[in-house]
Amino acid sequence: MFVSYPSARSSTTTGKSKQFGLLFAICSAVFTAPVLADDYPYPHATETIGTVEQIYDGALLPDLAVSTYRNIDRLFPTRTIKAGNHPLPLPDAEKRLENFSFKQGDQYYDLYDFVALDSITAMLVIKDGKVAYETYQRGNTPKTRWMSMSMAKSITSTLTAMAIRDGSIKGLDAHVVDYVPALKGSAYEGVSVRNMLMMASGVKWQETYNDPASDRRALLQAQTEGKAGSAMALMSKLPRAAEPGSIYNYSTGGAQVLGEVVRGAVKMPLADYLSQKVWVPFGMEHDANWWLDSVDGDEVGGTGISATLRDYGRFGMFFLGNGVVNGQSLLPEGWVKDATTAKVLTGGNTVNYGYMWWPARTEASLKDGAFKAGGIQGQNIYINPAEKVVIVTFGAQPKPVGKDPVDPMVFFDAVVAALK
Repeated sequence: MFVSYPSARSSTTTGKSKQFGLLFAICSAVFTAPVLADDYPYPHATETIGTVEQIYDGALLPDLAVSTYRNIDRLFPTRTIKAGNHPLPLPDAEKRLENFSFKQGDQYYDLYDFVALDSITAMLVIKDGKVAYETYQRGNTPKTRWMSMSMAKSITSTLTAMAIRDGSIKGLDAHVVDYVPALKGSAYEGVSVRNMLMMASGVKWQETYNDPASDRRALLQAQTEGKAGSAMALMSKLPRAAEPGSIYNYSTGGAQVLGEVVRGAVKMPLADYLSQKVWVPFGMEHDANWWLDSVDGDEVGGTGISATLRDYGRFGMFFLGNGVVNGQSLLPEGWVKDATTAKVLTGGNTVNYGYMWWPARTEASLKDGAFKAGGIQGQNIYINPAEKVVIVTFGAQPKPVGKDPVDPMVFFDAVVAALK
């Protein structure tokens, strides 16, 4: 089934939000329904939502999970990622994606199984810049902004690349503490931007989302307290576990640090930099939001973006096209391939992780050089360069533990095959 909707624009801010390109700030009360900043009300603004702790505990029943995931800008202060007035067209493809079957292990599934079993609330398939499939479930619409979770890490990585291309960051071997003075004298001394992108800082970190005693939950608590500088204060106290570059350790805190590196380098908020570089010139249709660590504070580099389905798809197209805007690439030469392929640690071990992008791990996608941005509870931006396919999924899975009944990568392979 293919669903097409008319275009519309939406935006929201929670807390105080500095708008790029404007000469004033729009202020609103923190933790309340989003403020109307365009010509229609956000369709989900009055829904009952859960808490951020319930998200990470995996303690939301399905309906409450859905309403919470599309209202995460009510959980923390946010800054708007402002869109322009000329959205990039996404025309309908001549060949539409029809139902198909595929095999995982010794079981056969089809498109409807994937959507139902993996709790998919919206999905977009773009082939050669055209929409081959689009569906919205559980009350979602083209105006719905959905949580990114760790897909935001891939966006922060891309902002890092653009800052390197600009010359604001002095290359992959630049030191973190040169841009984040709050970390001088900490375990981040001697850690490079490359180490951060590879999740190989050597700084001790425990990521388990549903463990209240984990470092990830400590960072979440610091954000909940809303005190300016509290995130970097927490990160500065972490001990060294290994030499930089020697071990892989997935860390949302590390992505937060990388975001601070970019902010310190470009001298503006991440949301404004993203708006200036991509959201406006590439033609995103709607404003998006990005969590802050405090009112008027810094963006949370590892999570907390909420954007519409088609704009996540446009971001996938931007990256698929090597970051070209107005005929010029915003990324260093060869960045896309470098950022999306497995990396070798200083001890010689290879890790199937790029620069905050996940390389493919199935035979078909490996052959095509595919990769994805991924987030817990079912969020994906899958990009297949060989076949020029971008697939975005919004998921409302109950637990942040990666228990997808149907492996998304297997499904994405089947989608690509069905469109050939």
